[in-house]
Amino acid sequence: MISISGGILCAGNLTEDILVWPVDSVVYDATTWVHDIVTSFGGNGANTSYAIAKLGASVRFVGLVGNDEAGDRILNELRAAAIDLRVDRCDLPTPATVVVVRSDGARAFLHRPGASRESFADPLQFTADLIQGCGHFHLANPFAMPKMRPRAGETLRRAKESGLTTSLDTGWDSLGEWLDVIGPCLPHLDVLFANEAEAAKLSGAGDPSESAAFFLERGARSVVLKLGRQGCAVFDAGAQLRAPGFTIKAVDSTGAGDCFAGAFLAGLSRGLSVPETARLANAVGALCVERAGATVGLLDYESTVRWMGRQ
Repeated sequence: MISISGGILCAGNLTEDILVWPVDSVVYDATTWVHDIVTSFGGNGANTSYAIAKLGASVRFVGLVGNDEAGDRILNELRAAAIDLRVDRCDLPTPATVVVVRSDGARAFLHRPGASRESFADPLQFTADLIQGCGHFHLANPFAMPKMRPRAGETLRRAKESGLTTSLDTGWDSLGEWLDVIGPCLPHLDVLFANEAEAAKLSGAGDPSESAAFFLERGARSVVLKLGRQGCAVFDAGAQLRAPGFTIKAVDSTGAGDCFAGAFLAGLSRGLSVPETARLANAVGALCVERAGATVGLLDYESTVRWMGRQ
């Protein structure tokens, strides 16, 4: 497993999330009362960056939002979290997602891509100014950004050539292009993150160990599979680690995978061992799931460690 020195440069999307909970059925031409409606920032890149910063690691975020009130609110929240923002603005609306959450934690997403349609319209340039103080580059869900899809592999190659270690969190591909996008990335990846369903779609394998072998054979140096309630599994050449999850009452799993990846990177940047890092990432994912909203449940590093000690 890699070690991370310096800050983390994260590229990805950011959205306005409107979360409605709980909704067990939708009845048209009627009013359904719910417990809560929460509006906050979201998006794979923003969630991951927030988790990194919350755990006390240095993070710089690159993305695109609209020239609108929602974009202003999101950027103010991320600045308040001590994230170094390199976010451009455009005339398209800030991406927005309505997240409908069932009482058992299952979710349905209604997404307006907005500015994400133009994110990284020009290839990301790893200039001296952009990477100053950073030792690692993380690409959060290239599937969410149409113009990043065809150049994700090239972007990671350039990051490696700039002297950065690299990681990618796959996300879910609603267009079904899967390995066409992720395949070119694998030779340039130090860490691949995916959940069990994403790994199965990409590899065609039903078993996490077989999925991991598929990615390792194609160039990824290590693979971290998110296994939900079962925790996670970490694979590299000749080694495998299983880290059990935490027993919690699930409310909403929105953002849990993003925050897991952010916590894993933050753990590596803090010099934790792989078992310690995996346990930390599982804890952050669990804290996320305990509350409605992508990042509402997150704690700082010391509080997270204390929470782990009570479990």
